[in-house]
Amino acid sequence: MEVHLDGFLNQNDSYDYDQNYEYKDEFEPRSSASVLIPVLYSLELVVGLLGNGLLLAVLAQKRQSWRVSDTFILHLSVADILLLVTLPFWAAQSAQQGGWCFGSFLCKISGAVFNINFFCGIFLLLCISMDHYLSIVHGTQLFSQQRPWLAHISCLSAWLVSIFITIPDCIFLAPSNDSEQKKTLCAHNFSQSVTDWKLVSRLLHHTLGFLLPAAAIITCISLILLRLQRSTKGFKKQRALMVILPLVLVFFFCWMPYNIALMVDTSSSHSSKEPDAGSLEKALMFTSALGCLHACFRPLLYFALCGNFRERMLAMLRRATTESEGSLWELGVSGKAMPDQKHEVEEGELKQMTSVDHQVQSSAQC
Repeated sequence: MEVHLDGFLNQNDSYDYDQNYEYKDEFEPRSSASVLIPVLYSLELVVGLLGNGLLLAVLAQKRQSWRVSDTFILHLSVADILLLVTLPFWAAQSAQQGGWCFGSFLCKISGAVFNINFFCGIFLLLCISMDHYLSIVHGTQLFSQQRPWLAHISCLSAWLVSIFITIPDCIFLAPSNDSEQKKTLCAHNFSQSVTDWKLVSRLLHHTLGFLLPAAAIITCISLILLRLQRSTKGFKKQRALMVILPLVLVFFFCWMPYNIALMVDTSSSHSSKEPDAGSLEKALMFTSALGCLHACFRPLLYFALCGNFRERMLAMLRRATTESEGSLWELGVSGKAMPDQKHEVEEGELKQMTSVDHQVQSSAQC
């Protein structure tokens, strides 16, 4: 009986799996931006909405004793909340492999709100800095309780100018395919026939929206510091400056990297050298996320520096009542003696005790 081995049993060829099998990556590696930026935006959204929500609640309770400075706080908070509402869209763009998937309308609105928040923030800080400059250096108030309409007009003007500067950005914002990141991004789409519009938009942003207001704010703060350095009785005015100065520093700390990256992108796009588009896009992406941090820091600064805001917020959380009627800008808690006031009281009591001791000693000698 003969058995014939045929078929697969008769095949003696060896199969090299390493050479003949091709491994295909089912999942592409995720970049650091697709992980870090959504996490950063999520933290900013939670902390910012919580802080600004508490701030608006405090302002709502304070409407019967409204001050002019509270008007600027309200507008700054509203601008921050509008920015925070758009953060989930930017987080989704970074996290999703397909990129932007919310359409052209939301792309224009989100981009416009981002720029309006920056412009409105710096213009409102300019108004506050000018008011402090006139009050401390020249002894006059630009915004007073007798003229509350002037504060409302200034805030309205800040919004209108911000919207005007943002119009070119809003026109050319649209979802477009990015060849570097291989995804759809909500970005400016300047066609070749209207390339000059990019330069016009950037010049408006750099000059009218950043450099000129920043120079005016720095000038006001510098003149205030020089005046207080020469003054010997300016402790109360120094306390007022201790609120506006951290707000200005935090604003510039958050937004300066983004504006520097934007200036580099503007200069490189109009130079003869070939720009590194991928690095500039990543820099703009990270620095814009950093700029949104100011919406979280501002309520924290109010809580840390402004005693009236801290007292009202804690009383609101405890569902208690407070008798504080001062402005939210004031340092220390109203109704309590400030450090300088306590020092003056202690000096007065010491002088009275010294005079009494001298009278007792003189009467004893007689």
